Amino acid sequence: MEKPTVAVDILGKPFNINCPKGHEAELKEAAEYLNAQMRELRASGKAVGLEKIAIITALNITYDLLSSRRYARSNEQQLRELTSQLDSALGQQTKVS
Repeated sequence: MEKPTVAVDILGKPFNINCPKGHEAELKEAAEYLNAQMRELRASGKAVGLEKIAIITALNITYDLLSSRRYARSNEQQLRELTSQLDSALGQQTKVS
């Protein structure tokens, strides 16, 4: 099965990217996000040169992703603890009734 090619634009440069069929919209969204982040960094003047902008943007996005994963794991753990407390309380209530 052939993968579709999606045309995207990153900092004014066109790229043709292969992606799994049915995921073209997600790839375009990701490219638009990347492009916006790179344009924002370039406009800030904190990084000069395409390679440096790309690396710093990649590090920023990776940091955000890892932070989100840690936050999600923390929430999952809190949910498990609350569920356990609720199960325990309901179990005690059933014994009393």
